[in-house]
Amino acid sequence: MEKYPELDVTQKTGDEPFHENGKPLNDNLLSFWQWSASDLVGNAMRGILAEYIVASAVGVTEGHRTEWDSYDIETPEGIKVEVKSGAYIQSWSQKKLSTIQFGIRPTQGWDSKNNTYTTAVERQSDVYVFCVLYHKFQETIDPLNVSQWLFYALATEELNQALGGQKTITLSSLMKLQPINATYNELYSAIKKAANKANALGQ
Repeated sequence: MEKYPELDVTQKTGDEPFHENGKPLNDNLLSFWQWSASDLVGNAMRGILAEYIVASAVGVTEGHRTEWDSYDIETPEGIKVEVKSGAYIQSWSQKKLSTIQFGIRPTQGWDSKNNTYTTAVERQSDVYVFCVLYHKFQETIDPLNVSQWLFYALATEELNQALGGQKTITLSSLMKLQPINATYNELYSAIKKAANKANALGQ
């Protein structure tokens, strides 16, 4: 038995107070979330938001995000999904719109049962979902508006066969691989189609 087993994390409400040995302070968990996570356009939080949007599209938002998992989302059918995001508009000052590029580096997978990393370096998911916040107007950009996003689902095996161990891919290069284009409402279906293609390629 592990001396320090995995923590049992429960979903919070935001009402949980900061306290000093049980004596509540003026701030609560919601105030921390507001302080730390209000910039939804910046790279770090946008990536987490994209994961949530994909989780929402496939109906698996209960529980909590696990930061160290080998992949980001698992659908009710067991499809393992890696989520990547990009945007033309950033939260910092820009002279021009950003060129969209995604990280696709193969990794060692985490084996939670054995509390070890796998020895194989590979892409851990069945499907990649590339999320593009395509809105190009700073005054009206709203990452919470799922209509401002486009999604591209691609079987991981297609990345493997086309790119090998390549670490990044631009949006223009991704389009050459002919991913399945989807809106938010079409995304779940696109993921399942990409997974079926992955199974066919793996046979």
